[in-house]
Amino acid sequence: MSPLSVRVPRSVRRTVRIALGAAVAVVTAATATACSTSSPKTANAGDAASTGGGSGKTVQVVAGENFWGSIASQLGGSHVKVTSVITNPDTDPHDYEPTAADARTVAGAQYAIVNGIGYDAWADKLLASNPGSGRTELKVGDLVGITPGGNPHRWYSPADVHKVIEKISADYKKIDPADAAYFDQQKTTFETKSLAGYNNLIADIKAKYAGTPIGASESIVTPLSDGLGLKMLTPETFLDAMSEGTDPTAKDKAAIDDQIKNKQIKVYVYNSQNSTPDVQTQVKAAKDAGIPVATVTETLAPAGATFQQWQTTELQGIEQALAKATGK
Repeated sequence: MSPLSVRVPRSVRRTVRIALGAAVAVVTAATATACSTSSPKTANAGDAASTGGGSGKTVQVVAGENFWGSIASQLGGSHVKVTSVITNPDTDPHDYEPTAADARTVAGAQYAIVNGIGYDAWADKLLASNPGSGRTELKVGDLVGITPGGNPHRWYSPADVHKVIEKISADYKKIDPADAAYFDQQKTTFETKSLAGYNNLIADIKAKYAGTPIGASESIVTPLSDGLGLKMLTPETFLDAMSEGTDPTAKDKAAIDDQIKNKQIKVYVYNSQNSTPDVQTQVKAAKDAGIPVATVTETLAPAGATFQQWQTTELQGIEQALAKATGK
């Protein structure tokens, strides 16, 4: 399937979680190599400079999702080896079933990065079932102060992304103090060069289109909308329902239909990796009404892209849609 293929609706797959506790127990006890649709892979080091030198130490890092893994890899350069568990764009991180290989990776990691906020509960169970001696753990939700029940899609919040960058760099220096200067260099390069296009697009969109009303298919778009200064008109109850795989109410669907029909929204943004029949209907209605449509995805697409390549492409699409809609 292509990165933009439609997944099976989450509501169909929520039953996976019923057996998740048992799956983790099996994973922990397993010794044979297991395979999955998203077997762990080392994240691309990306654009940040990697000059080597220092202690020669390599920190073993595991990331629950490849968007955090990409950032971690670029910040660590040649002094880290990052393995991301979720790497396949067709895999839903909400409902992932860990493998024996995942358990071994977690058990051997010196540093673990998970999203938290209920997004990757399987990762919390893997960490608890595979305690590592002296392992440092970063839960993004805890870092940014979002508790379970809040919006878990923090990689779409520019402010939270920068908080994660600061924390990962600080943790690397604590784990490997001999290479602190190297990690500082990596962070500076990443923030000033690798993320330059990402940062500039965010600033430009906010300056030019702040306050523009938009609609969206689910809550994954909300942190980005907030970061760009856009006005989300889609009912929050609809956004949350689509993200959680539950059925939206007829009232919410009618409200969205009215927003599209009367062009109350200027742009419609949808997650093409979670395109349910309701979302497909809204996308078609928006296009028929002449409302520009932009897409985002839940994980790196294509899978080998860096965080900034992925996000910059999406931001360019949103910027183009806003320009078309507003004439600015």
